[in-house]
Amino acid sequence: MTQKENYIRTVRFEKPDYIPMSFCISGAYYDCVDQNALFEAMENHPLLFPGFTRPPLPFTPDYPPIARKDKPFTDDFGCVWETAVNGLTGTVKGHPLENWDAFKTWTPPDPGICTGIGPIDWEEVKKWANSPSDWFKMGGLRHGHTFLQLSDLRGYENLLFDMADEEPLLYDLIEKVEAFNLGIVKNYVECGVDGMGYAEDLGMQFGPMLSPGHFRKYIKPSYKRLMQPARDKDLVIHMHSDGDIRLLLDDIIEGGVDIINLQDLVNGVDWIKENLKGRVCIELDVDRQNVTCFGTPRDIDRLIKTEIETLGSPEGGLMMIYGLYPGTPLENAIALMDAMEKYAGYYR
Repeated sequence: MTQKENYIRTVRFEKPDYIPMSFCISGAYYDCVDQNALFEAMENHPLLFPGFTRPPLPFTPDYPPIARKDKPFTDDFGCVWETAVNGLTGTVKGHPLENWDAFKTWTPPDPGICTGIGPIDWEEVKKWANSPSDWFKMGGLRHGHTFLQLSDLRGYENLLFDMADEEPLLYDLIEKVEAFNLGIVKNYVECGVDGMGYAEDLGMQFGPMLSPGHFRKYIKPSYKRLMQPARDKDLVIHMHSDGDIRLLLDDIIEGGVDIINLQDLVNGVDWIKENLKGRVCIELDVDRQNVTCFGTPRDIDRLIKTEIETLGSPEGGLMMIYGLYPGTPLENAIALMDAMEKYAGYYR
């Protein structure tokens, strides 16, 4: 069974061969670790790093523009990003529409030539999407495409006051942002991708970043329209959000989501089981705040096994993903690699 076939079977609850596992290494991690030991670990875990070839040492990642220390980056919307650490996505420090007066002359970018955070060649995307491959090909909007984009443009507090005050111009701004996003979605769909990703952080450590009522009023309708072209083609729809999103999940899933990527311990594994298991495919974002940072390798093995026993099923419906960032000891990262590969075939 190919990776693509296994992925689709997992999403559709059609008895995959194994639990899909993803291990993502932040660019910032390479600057704070023994790179030789890290690359050896990657070579020893082919399920997580298929086809990995060790690069020459020392290795310096090609940091994206929004993750370059001391180099402010202005994106396609006019938002200015800054970061203090190479390899970590920065935060927006310059909001082009902080004052509504600027909206009179502001124009959104062109989805035919850019993604919102950089250029894109749609002919190359089409070639990639239609090239022979055993891998599932996911298109996607940039991370933070709607709510966070509005926040980046206006500033977080300004945006919340706009929602509370029912600011008329906010509706016009949402319409412009949505039109850009819809252009991106349609381009990916026309290119022939297998699925579409809609990544946007909506949660804080406790509770969502906006009220459920404001989400339903201002954001949910846009989500639904943005997902419609993918639904019309029966593509797999993937939604990611960090943080505690329990109060928003019913509304998020209602839009037609096939895979929900959410954090495990922040939302609660038992809560996830009670509310999501069997209802939607869960891509569990493995803890990177507590156990994997401060626990022992045994704690990490127990965490992965327990989460699979709680949320998994021979029919499918469970994936796992981990993001490795500075602060996690390499010993623990390797223990997590071991556990993810060990338990990927738990239901064989």
